[in-house]
Amino acid sequence: MDVETRMGEAIGRYLDLATSEIKLTAANMANIDTPGYKAVGLDFEAEMREALDDVNKGSPARATRVRIVDGLVARPDGNDVSMDREGLNLAEAQLKFRVGVTLLHAENQRVMDAIRADSK
Repeated sequence: MDVETRMGEAIGRYLDLATSEIKLTAANMANIDTPGYKAVGLDFEAEMREALDDVNKGSPARATRVRIVDGLVARPDGNDVSMDREGLNLAEAQLKFRVGVTLLHAENQRVMDAIRADSK
């Protein structure tokens, strides 16, 4: 049996975005020594707003828009990845993911409670 709720769908999209952010950060870290590499990222808040609009409309999930991060200082080889910045981004993305997992657990518990209450 597959039970889906609008809130569960929204949380799922939140977790997908947090995962995308972690993957982009990992790619940046992996390319720290690649000459000319430009750090990439996503605008989490804007992507989440669009994801929530899609959930409310019943639309399928869109592809996440990845962009080159502006305003970073490039080294002489043209690479602008900073491990300090990426470490902070990774910690923030991990916190977002943990919050999403907690919210999803609470939503699943709410649904299960409703099912149990209905069966009595």
